[in-house]
Amino acid sequence: MPFNALIVDKGEDDTITQSVRAIGDDRLPEADVTVAVEYSTLNYKDGLCLTGAGGLVRNYPHVPGIDFAGTVESSDSDDFQPGDKVVLTGWRVGEAWWGGYAQKARVKSGWLTPLPDGITTRQAMAVGTAGLTAMLAVMALEDHGLKPGDGPVLITGAAGGVGSVATAILTNLGHEVAAVTGRPETADYLAGLGATQIVPREDLAETVKRPLETETWAGCVDAVGGAMLARVLGQMKYGASVAAVGLAGGAALPATVIPFLLRGVNLLGIDSVMQPQASRVKAWARIASDLPMEKLEAMISEATLADLPDLGRAILKGQVKGRIVVDVNG
Repeated sequence: MPFNALIVDKGEDDTITQSVRAIGDDRLPEADVTVAVEYSTLNYKDGLCLTGAGGLVRNYPHVPGIDFAGTVESSDSDDFQPGDKVVLTGWRVGEAWWGGYAQKARVKSGWLTPLPDGITTRQAMAVGTAGLTAMLAVMALEDHGLKPGDGPVLITGAAGGVGSVATAILTNLGHEVAAVTGRPETADYLAGLGATQIVPREDLAETVKRPLETETWAGCVDAVGGAMLARVLGQMKYGASVAAVGLAGGAALPATVIPFLLRGVNLLGIDSVMQPQASRVKAWARIASDLPMEKLEAMISEATLADLPDLGRAILKGQVKGRIVVDVNG
């Protein structure tokens, strides 16, 4: 039976086009598990793949979508049976491998994670790579000593996907959250997720000559990088940690080593793409227990495959708030 997929193609003049087309199972890549996809989502990396930016997609035609959740349709793996609910994030699916912007996907069984009890496929895609990354960041901060009551935890890029989920999780765990945003109109949204302080982006957008400022933050989840991360490092409390998850503000880090040497600050790199399976299972279990689903629902905007080309351009411009859930059957 044919199924719908969002196909991204590249013309002879390097023009990138996107269209929803009906294709057959024979177009899917060779692997041991076929999944009937129910929902996907939109991340910054999806915007790059949809528009051809960043060089992430090398071979065309291509089906993007770095995340999906659905039901196993057929399996040659002992780890999964037809009817199992599964979620996939990362592993370069949607980049080097055909991804979740289709009603079916065929992938390697080692890339799939069983969906935890208590989470629907729709909720899983409201979480997606962004939410998984947020949970991994929270776990890393906890591993390095962060506890409720230590002081405010700073979230940069707070109205984005990672920031939204991190704000909701940390608030639920009893932390005071300070949310950084360049969009004043998102203040009520962030307060609804639990942020008790809204920090205007311009307050942290530039580096200063002083390598150390007043000790302010007990922890930080940083999705921005660049000059803002350099500035924040000098404001961390003694022994505090920053979990770096993104580079929306640039890949360069115009910082000094002084915060590391004189305050014992830790800079923790968070990768969700190649994260080992054991860590993924633990993180999804924590998401099921520590992310309030009513706050997750408040982050969601819904979309269909046909909406994705415009949304891909919008997320690259910083115009997407919260989490987009894509109903691939809608």
